[in-house]
Amino acid sequence: MSEVKIKHSIRYKMTIIFSAVLMAAFAVCWLVNIFFLERYYVRNKQSVLTETYTRIDGASGQGLLEEQEFNQNLATICETNNISLLVMGSDGVLKIYNMKEYELMQRRLYAFLFDRLRSPNQGKLLEDNEHYTVCMNQDPHTNVEYLEMVGFLNGGELFIMRTAVEPMKESVLLANRFLAYVGIAVLMIGAFFIQLLSKRIAEPILELARLSERMSNLDFDVKFTGGKGDEIAFLGNHMNQLSEALEKTISELKTANNGLQRDIEQREKIDEMRKEFLSNVSHELKTPIALVQGYAEGLQECINDDPESRNFYCEVIIDEAGKMNRMVKNLLTLNELEFGNEVVTMERFDVSAMLQNMLQAEQILFEQKGVRLVFDSRRAVYVWSNEYKLQEVMNNYISNALNHVEGEKVIKVTVEEKENGVRIGVFNTGKKIPEEDIERIWDKFYKVDKARTREYGGSGVGLSIVKAIMESMHRGYGVVNWENGVEFWVDLDCG
Repeated sequence: MSEVKIKHSIRYKMTIIFSAVLMAAFAVCWLVNIFFLERYYVRNKQSVLTETYTRIDGASGQGLLEEQEFNQNLATICETNNISLLVMGSDGVLKIYNMKEYELMQRRLYAFLFDRLRSPNQGKLLEDNEHYTVCMNQDPHTNVEYLEMVGFLNGGELFIMRTAVEPMKESVLLANRFLAYVGIAVLMIGAFFIQLLSKRIAEPILELARLSERMSNLDFDVKFTGGKGDEIAFLGNHMNQLSEALEKTISELKTANNGLQRDIEQREKIDEMRKEFLSNVSHELKTPIALVQGYAEGLQECINDDPESRNFYCEVIIDEAGKMNRMVKNLLTLNELEFGNEVVTMERFDVSAMLQNMLQAEQILFEQKGVRLVFDSRRAVYVWSNEYKLQEVMNNYISNALNHVEGEKVIKVTVEEKENGVRIGVFNTGKKIPEEDIERIWDKFYKVDKARTREYGGSGVGLSIVKAIMESMHRGYGVVNWENGVEFWVDLDCG
């Protein structure tokens, strides 16, 4: 493969950019030194004078100015910070001074006392308050600039302190000159190392470019090998993964082409299911409609004139119409659950109390069929569910149990608390469900015993409604065969 040619090399850009950044950084440092370093020095010296004044003022207030220990500490401070100091009592007697030619300092102190230090010819005023004044002054004899603080102490003494500023300017000039020399040297050395660094960065990137070019030609055998744990290596490893994923995806796409036929077959199967659904509905409605029509015609033609026969005809019509009405309602409910966009609202409630109320309301149905009801939960058990939909599920389970109970005629409703939730079961004595039918009982219109279902008017939709409701709440449901009967169950989250 030919070498990748790039018009504007990243090495060139990195060298220019980083060199410009270095130059800008040194220029900023140099300008900061020129414009702000001297000011910083002056403020620092001013701060030192203020701290020294605070010490002297405190000692004056406590009468410690002439104590030997204080004077030793003060001498150390003045020597360290190059401070000239003179303190004069209110009687004109000198208490503290640390220079040989103190007369000049004493004259300046008198000048301050007579308010001549603040005249325009005396320098730049930096700070002025009721205790002291800080000025930047120039010695007329030596032309040396210095900071000068003059004022009164807490004990009534006058003081003057000053420190030379000229060494600061020399330090600033020296620092700027040194920074310029160092900046030029660092810039030259930095440009060299930037060139080497950009080369090391650019080579793996060029390798990635070659890798992507081969991948664009569907060559997935090439792998990235450069880099050692940095971001480029991270990118290269992901490109290796991308290469593997693309190869796998292309393989899957080819496999998917073979699966298109299966999709067509699935669509045909769905169409068959639709036809089967329509056929089932037509079949389920055909018999009651025929009965209603036949008995209505019989009433119209007065086949039997006696009241007992007419009542019988009317009861058959009402019963069959009721079956059709229930089936249509169930189909509408099922359709809404399977295809609707209703948001299921979850709420916390006592499921034992809900079941107790339901069973009491349906007590007459149990008595009519001679069924012994067993409900073993008498204390509150809280769950998270939709109470209305759960009632519909339990109504279907209990109706199903009433329609299939045999033998001892026992229906048992249980509420079992488990580690991960609550299981509600509805058990009825009677025949088991054949194993081959267990998975299909949840399908629409599926009936295990068609004759028995026709006898109590079932449509085969009730368990489909249970399935749709429980799946809309993302909770489990099922059925278990026991030795003496069948138990349907649902799982709920405990509250």
